[in-house]
Amino acid sequence: MATLTRRQRFAFPEIPDWFENLPARFAMPTMGDLYTVRIEDYTEDDRYVVRAELPGMAPEDIDVLVGDGVLTVRAERSEKDVTKNHSEIRYGSMSRSVSLPPGADEDDVKADYTDGMLTVSVGLGTEKREAKHVEIRHGG
Repeated sequence: MATLTRRQRFAFPEIPDWFENLPARFAMPTMGDLYTVRIEDYTEDDRYVVRAELPGMAPEDIDVLVGDGVLTVRAERSEKDVTKNHSEIRYGSMSRSVSLPPGADEDDVKADYTDGMLTVSVGLGTEKREAKHVEIRHGG
């Protein structure tokens, strides 16, 4: 049984593949991607926990704010004054805000920075509000 093979018509066989990947080769991150803090969040032991990636920073360069149902992490990385051959490190200010879940106690907030990870936990109150029925008025 004969197997059919497809002949390459190009002198450089990788050219068609290169054109298929063209958009990805020139994709640039947006400014939001450059200066945002990457996070994950979850609930553990009656606490809302947010972990943020902030490698290579000092705790004094990080600020955690809580108010009006929002948790905000702000950080600033200063650039060293040296001549660089190449750099992919992000410098400057970056921040990330997340809405706190219902029942979050803004007076019960703890933060820890270890090995480039900031962990902020907010106590969740045991008091959960039940849904209220709202009366609808007609006209007037």
